[in-house]
Amino acid sequence: MSKEIINNPDFSFVLNSIKQARKQVYKKINKALIELYWEVGKYVSEKVNSEKWGKSVIEDLSKFIIRNEPSIKGFSARNIWTMKQFYEVYKDFPKLPTVGRETNELNQKLPSLMAEISWTHNRRIMSLKTPEEREFYLNLCAKKNYSVRELEKLINSGTYERTMLANEKMPELIKNLPQNTDNVFKDTYVLDFLDLPTPYIEKDLQKALINSLKDFILELGRGFTFIGQEYRLQVGNDDFYIDLLFFHRELQCLVAFELKTEKFKPEHMGKLEFYLEALDRDVKLPQENPSIGVLLCREKNEDVVEYALSRTLSPTLIADYETKLIPKELLRKKLNEFYELIENKKLLDNDE
Repeated sequence: MSKEIINNPDFSFVLNSIKQARKQVYKKINKALIELYWEVGKYVSEKVNSEKWGKSVIEDLSKFIIRNEPSIKGFSARNIWTMKQFYEVYKDFPKLPTVGRETNELNQKLPSLMAEISWTHNRRIMSLKTPEEREFYLNLCAKKNYSVRELEKLINSGTYERTMLANEKMPELIKNLPQNTDNVFKDTYVLDFLDLPTPYIEKDLQKALINSLKDFILELGRGFTFIGQEYRLQVGNDDFYIDLLFFHRELQCLVAFELKTEKFKPEHMGKLEFYLEALDRDVKLPQENPSIGVLLCREKNEDVVEYALSRTLSPTLIADYETKLIPKELLRKKLNEFYELIENKKLLDNDE
């Protein structure tokens, strides 16, 4: 193939048009399938409850469909039971924001985000324990277009629990920024994809993160765009270097990461605060929001973190990291304990 054909902009335009049309067709087909599975699940659920349909009836239904329409796939007895479960899990689900302009009766009942993702995504998400967790991953997959494999990794690494903890612990200074930081950051980052020497120093950690940038951005979240490592800042005649610098598309701001392979110490804050000041004065564009700093440490003491953040004037958060997966049960317990602590504090404040 000649170079002229490969680089022909007119040909590229036609190809991109085909891709866009195919994508729109897939979305419409997927939406119709999800709505169909909802309707089948609803019908079967009502029959099970009212007419006591059982295992043998569902098996007969599956055979009937296959015998009369052999070309129809996906209606095994097992899948039909899954459709019933799909309806029952979500029938009383709080209504999520509507996507698109459709206003028919089905869209009023079916949270529209479910129709934005595949049936395989939906099956995995509906197996989760709580409505809040399901809603979190529904939103995440619909907005960020995660693959099933990526979704599985996000669930297994406790992304929901770690994100909720970060939301609750977010410093007031960041909460008061013009950009909404809900569900963007995590209390603990899981870096189980790194191949680190033993022992390792901060340069090793930085190098390993850059070498696994795709996995690191999956862990951070798809809104992050990498700008550079050892990002140079010049203040006066002196040079300073930020470990890792990102831009977050939704927050419309720069996010500076400083890496520490030791336990958090209050003196770690000074350098990052200086970097944020330099970014906002010399790098940030006029239309962008204030920069945010993340101090990523090997460990942290929550009381020390609270004291350190209470007097800072810079939008900074302190997170720790693990190089192995954290058991979801442990994360869920930690989240529940934190919610309980907040509730007890509210009760004490009301008593006073």
